[in-house]
Amino acid sequence: MSSAAPTTENTGEHPARLGVVQSRPMTYPEFLEWAPEGGLTEWIDGEGVQYTPATQTHQDLTGFLYALLRFFLAATKLGRVFAGPYTMRTPTGKNAREPDVFVILNTNPGVVGDKEFIGAADVVVEVISDDSVFRDRVTKFDEYEAAGVREYWLIDPRPDRRRADFYVLDAAAGRYRPAPLEADRIFRSTALPGFWLDADWLWQESPNVAEIYERIRSGS
Repeated sequence: MSSAAPTTENTGEHPARLGVVQSRPMTYPEFLEWAPEGGLTEWIDGEGVQYTPATQTHQDLTGFLYALLRFFLAATKLGRVFAGPYTMRTPTGKNAREPDVFVILNTNPGVVGDKEFIGAADVVVEVISDDSVFRDRVTKFDEYEAAGVREYWLIDPRPDRRRADFYVLDAAAGRYRPAPLEADRIFRSTALPGFWLDADWLWQESPNVAEIYERIRSGS
């Protein structure tokens, strides 16, 4: 384990560093053993980085999407869904991220380990917080695109900013394209055949996951 002292970050630094509680140089094996209390942790440019804990709104939305995808994948047996603090390390090996939610299909060539997934997920979901806008919309967008993540869902639940963006990788161009939405709110996944999502569900208070899954299953 690295003996370097934690470094407290100031929120006035680069926008990618907003929300950082501490960071310290460490190897990737050291990072996998590093477990500070609370908050998201990621391995970025040779440093273990801990961010501020998520808000209740963030956790509720993450939990809803995780549960909904778990219902769907259990029924279709297409793959598995994961959530932080489980780590995804893309093939480039430069960074290790903890997406809020991500899906690995059975056909994915990556390796699922006890503490990490090595490869590019088929679907990654990030829920935006005040301090994660730049990380999610710029830094992670570029990383996931370059790694070959097939779909990137960006959900912003903040008051007066409610917005859901869905990006699908154009394999030929290697670039993300905004996914077309039906009635400006319904997204149909290409990575998960049969799965669709009405953005209005994201803003409901205590949505009924079982009922919503039945709507997805029935196509209504």
